Amino acid sequence: MPVSVLIFFGIIFVLVFLLRTMRVGALVAFLLAGIIAGPFVLNLFHVDETLTFLGDLGILFLWFNIGLEINMKRLWQMRRNIFGFGAAQVLMVAVMLFPILVGLTNWSIIGAITISLLFAMSSTSEDLQLLTDRNQLNTDMGHQAFSILLFQDLLSIPLLAMLPVFAGRSFNLGATIIDVVVTSVTLVLGVVVVGRFILNPVMRAVSKLKSREAFLLVVMLNIALWAVVMNLMGLPVGLGAFLAGMLMSETIYNHQVRAEISPYALLFLSLFFISLGMGLNLNVLIENWYIVVGGMLGLVFIKFAAMFIVARVRHVPFHDARLIALVLSQGGEFALLMFQTMKTSGISAVPAPDQEILTAIIILSMVTTPFLLALNDRIVRSTNMFAKYRNRKLNGGDHDIQPEVIICGFGRVGQIIAYILGSRKIPYVALDLNVSAVMMGRESGYNVFYGDTTNSTVLRDFGLGARRVRAVVVALDNTGTARNTVLSVRSVAPRVKVFARARNLSETRALLKQGVQEAWPETIESSLMLARGVLGQLGIPESTVSNMLDELRSENYAELDNAITDANN
Repeated sequence: MPVSVLIFFGIIFVLVFLLRTMRVGALVAFLLAGIIAGPFVLNLFHVDETLTFLGDLGILFLWFNIGLEINMKRLWQMRRNIFGFGAAQVLMVAVMLFPILVGLTNWSIIGAITISLLFAMSSTSEDLQLLTDRNQLNTDMGHQAFSILLFQDLLSIPLLAMLPVFAGRSFNLGATIIDVVVTSVTLVLGVVVVGRFILNPVMRAVSKLKSREAFLLVVMLNIALWAVVMNLMGLPVGLGAFLAGMLMSETIYNHQVRAEISPYALLFLSLFFISLGMGLNLNVLIENWYIVVGGMLGLVFIKFAAMFIVARVRHVPFHDARLIALVLSQGGEFALLMFQTMKTSGISAVPAPDQEILTAIIILSMVTTPFLLALNDRIVRSTNMFAKYRNRKLNGGDHDIQPEVIICGFGRVGQIIAYILGSRKIPYVALDLNVSAVMMGRESGYNVFYGDTTNSTVLRDFGLGARRVRAVVVALDNTGTARNTVLSVRSVAPRVKVFARARNLSETRALLKQGVQEAWPETIESSLMLARGVLGQLGIPESTVSNMLDELRSENYAELDNAITDANN
């Protein structure tokens, strides 16, 4: 292996470590690594066809991940914040930026509109990570910031559909609006229809195989298929990957898809950002460093001011409005993605050297956000400002999934527990890999989803780790799966109480050693219940029977060790 590869991975490790320490997204580290390893610094690698191809795959995965967040049910539940707050924010930023760009550049009107809209978008990946790290995603402030990010993601559909307009073709405002609206609505409706009547049956058949490889391949085939379809229609392939993500978001498999695809998506996304960094012309950036720095400061200030004004007009508390404006004040990966998409498609909305400068402005703005939040926190603590304000938690129902209990396994035991919890109005979510059980459970009104309970990413996606989850029930009949599930639960939420079923005493004790709060051997417990009925029929007092059974249960059924000869019973 060449030494250059070792040096390159060392650079990535150092950058990721330093930036994550400062709570800056790892994708920025990959981009900086590409710049350092590229032809303008260390000259370790060059952008060739292979790296470009892998980078293009990274673009598809990024579009897919964005589409995966667009769920029709979620959009409808949050429609007022999304289409009110989100639309107002984008419009305000674009309106404030447009005259500045027209006055300071020699771009066309279409070019200025394009950049104004792209700069209005924030970094979804960085902002969600920041809100999660700060434990603010489930607050009123986090909810509203998330709504704005959802609208921005949704806006990517018409923006992608408008790429032919950005290419500089003849521009008729009325015809363009009609074309974009018709295209966007048709694509969204097509996603709903295809997802319900075609993709769901296919995914159901694949899920019955219980093969991770087949499951992953059908997801990737879905991405490639829609990318090819959009390409044949003369639309960007990124739009196809975006629609593939929307398709998956409309199925019961969306959480499992996110968990399975995330490692590969991160790999290809990192290659995209590395290739993007290698392709940056540092000579142009160094010559125009004052434009880059000034543009970054101007972008952050304008976005902060625009979002703060919109938030206050919507009667958002001063403290929350300031935090929302700070969190969303940067540019985002969507703009970087659009620049790359336009570049590969031969579209030049703005001159190529200017795209280099704009890319650098966005990258710098993404790096500034964690420092601005840290500065804000320090000012608040040191001056005791806004002490009366607190981040208010969301009420139940504001999010799709806010369970108090997670049930792992939806067989007979899991169904009974779900029924009891539902009858007491206790919010829960049940997970199982048996797609037939999931479908029948959903048809019966149970809140059950397809998901691998041994996968910590799936558990996090369903709310484990948040303080609201108070208990986990492991109702799986496979001993190995049950133990792996307990280990995954412990890795995500070490303090959550875990209750498990077991078939016999040996399984019970093994689960208790893993930190399970209570483990009940079902065959023994059913025998004790039968004994209770028999003794009651024989006239033995209830108190005597209860005391005897409690003694048998004490110390993990120690008294039964000599009585039980078959370990499988």
